[in-house]
Amino acid sequence: MNFQRGRTRDEPEINLIPMIDVLLVILIFLMVTTSYAKYAELQINLPKAAGESGSGTANKQIVVAVDSSEQYAINNTHATFSGIDNFAQTLRKAAGDEAEPTIIISADAKAPHQSVINIMEAARVAGFGRITFTTQNPAK
Repeated sequence: MNFQRGRTRDEPEINLIPMIDVLLVILIFLMVTTSYAKYAELQINLPKAAGESGSGTANKQIVVAVDSSEQYAINNTHATFSGIDNFAQTLRKAAGDEAEPTIIISADAKAPHQSVINIMEAARVAGFGRITFTTQNPAK
């Protein structure tokens, strides 16, 4: 027996508008909270120096060199690095009575970064604030 003879069966409809609204809110949330920095693709271009040498510096210059095997030299004399304080004392001896000498760091291209930082820290401990670096002119 079919009592619903005159009625047509309604097809169920899915209302997409609330679902689209929810997806847009999620998309906006993800766009706002996502960081787009790519640290793995960080490219660093180091500067090349092509300046001319300074003229007539009145301060004493102390040349501190370090090679790739972390061997130090102060004014072309071998110096051992046994700590920041000891190296600062060696820098003070090299300065003599000069209160503000210029420390010139000449580091090998393959010298560890820490060795240059050691020289800079020793100069700070010794009270020397003028530090500069030697460079090579780029090959033409």
